[in-house]
Amino acid sequence: MSLWGLFEPQMNLYDEIGVILILPLSTPKLRAVKRIGPHNFEILCILIGSLLGDSYAEKHGNGTRFCFQQEHSNNAYLLWFHSFISKLGYCNPETPKILTRLGKGGKIRQLNRFKTFTFTSFNWIQEAFYINGVKTVPPMVEQFLSPLALAIWIMDDGSIVSSGLKIATNSFNQTEVQMLCDILKKKYNLSASIISAGVPNQYNIYISKYSIKALTNIVEPYMHPSMYYKLNTHL
Repeated sequence: MSLWGLFEPQMNLYDEIGVILILPLSTPKLRAVKRIGPHNFEILCILIGSLLGDSYAEKHGNGTRFCFQQEHSNNAYLLWFHSFISKLGYCNPETPKILTRLGKGGKIRQLNRFKTFTFTSFNWIQEAFYINGVKTVPPMVEQFLSPLALAIWIMDDGSIVSSGLKIATNSFNQTEVQMLCDILKKKYNLSASIISAGVPNQYNIYISKYSIKALTNIVEPYMHPSMYYKLNTHL
């Protein structure tokens, strides 16, 4: 199933006489401890791919929720992504509002942001990715780095460099970035290597121009048109 194959996540509850009730996970005011899944493999790929990029997972009460945000210049992508997540039943369908923040040098930043509902069954993802409050790359990423997850990662953090593509992985250490390069080689036979991020002890991934065509074939079906330029091709 592609990114656009919609499904309705569900959970089972028992009513007063023991009959199983099938309720959407988006049921209002449902406590996090009762949002138990099961979760389709695709939504797990979406969440884990986004954690490699700009999103973050935070503990909220007994569960975990995910926050997605983009600069307002990427508003089309963020709204498209929100629409998809909300149709799956994982967040409020209300259109995200533009937020204003004060950036470096007093520059005003405009952001679009939304959060998923809270699920206790997302706790394992948060606990795998965050060690003492620091985002890391757990080995299980390999299992969930599907073409869909890879597309989300590139839409979040990819950029053109010369004739290739760079993925900003500044927040991860050198060992973690090398692991990601190895996964890209192993799963997709992409020529990926570590390059300096221009800051001490920060690293990026560079995908060679010789792998751009293969990369495009893998991820383009899952990307929003506003992000095609990151593939460094004439799509």
